[in-house]
Amino acid sequence: MEQKEIRAAYVDTLVELGAKNSNIVVLEADLASCTNTGSFKKAYPDRFYNMGISEANMIGVAAGLSAVGKIPFAATFGCFASRRVYDQFFISANYAQLNVKLIGTDPGVTAAFNGGTHMPFEDLALMRAIPKLTVVEPSDAWNAAALVREAAETYGCVYIRFPRKPVPVLYTENDTFRFGKAKVLKQGKDVLFVALGSLLVNESLKAREILALEGIDAGVLDVLTLKPIDREAILTEAGKVRAVISAENHQINNGLGSAVAEVLAEGGFRGKFARVGIRDEFGEVGTQDYLTKRFGLDAGALAEKARSSV
Repeated sequence: MEQKEIRAAYVDTLVELGAKNSNIVVLEADLASCTNTGSFKKAYPDRFYNMGISEANMIGVAAGLSAVGKIPFAATFGCFASRRVYDQFFISANYAQLNVKLIGTDPGVTAAFNGGTHMPFEDLALMRAIPKLTVVEPSDAWNAAALVREAAETYGCVYIRFPRKPVPVLYTENDTFRFGKAKVLKQGKDVLFVALGSLLVNESLKAREILALEGIDAGVLDVLTLKPIDREAILTEAGKVRAVISAENHQINNGLGSAVAEVLAEGGFRGKFARVGIRDEFGEVGTQDYLTKRFGLDAGALAEKARSSV
C-alpha cells in the first residue's frame, strides 16, 4: 500500500497557503528538523520563528501574534504540546478567544524510541476539556492537508496530532473533509470499529480482514475529529451492528473511548460497547510495532475484542 508522510502534507499545505495569505506564520520549539518546516522557512524566512526549547514561551508568542492578526501554527512533540504548555494554551490562546493552531507530533506509541517521557497517552484528554477547542487527528496525508487548510481558514484554536513516519494512503485528492465529520471506510453488519488516527484506523482495517475469515462482518469509521465529534455518523453506523469498539492511540479514559461512550449512551444504543487503547499505563521505549502489540493496539487485539463482543 502506498505510504506518505502526514508531516509532509502539513508543511506543503502551509507553504501553499502562505503564498496566498501573508498572515500565516510558523513557530517551532527547536524541532523544525522533526516537523520538516524548513521548506516554509526557506519560502518565507520572515514568517518563521524558532523559539528554542521553550515551548510555553512559544505559545505565549503565538498568542501575541494571533492578537495582532497573524495565523500562527506552533509545533512540537505531542508531550510538550499538551502537558508542558497546557496553561499557556488554555489561558493565553483559548480563554482569550484567539486563533492559535497547535501541532503535537509523535502521539502515543508513535514516539517509539523517545520513550515513556515523550509518549503522550493523555494529550487528547487534556485538549478535549478545553471549551470550544477543535481537536483533530488526521489518518492520512490527504485529510491532513484538508484539515490543515480548514484550520487556517477557520478562526479559533485547533489542536492537531499526527505521527512523523509515513502512513498508508487511505483516501484520494478528490475526497472532501471537514471538522466534525467522520468518514465511513467500511460498513459492517456485526461490529463497528470507531477509530481515531492513522495507526488505529489501519489496525482496525486489518482486524476487519481477520474477522471476515471467521464470518464476522466489521465496519470501520474514521473519526478524524475528536471534538466536535460526529455524533450522527457514530449513531447511524452503530445502529447497523450489535457491538461498537472504540480504538485510539491514547488512554481509554477521557479520550475517544469516553467520547464514544457518551454518544452511545445519550443516543440510546442498546448493543455492547468496548474500548481499545492504553489502560492506565505510562509509555516505554521500543519500536512502534513492538509498542503497538505491547499495549494491545494491534489488529489481533482488536479482533479479539470484537469476538468477545458479538
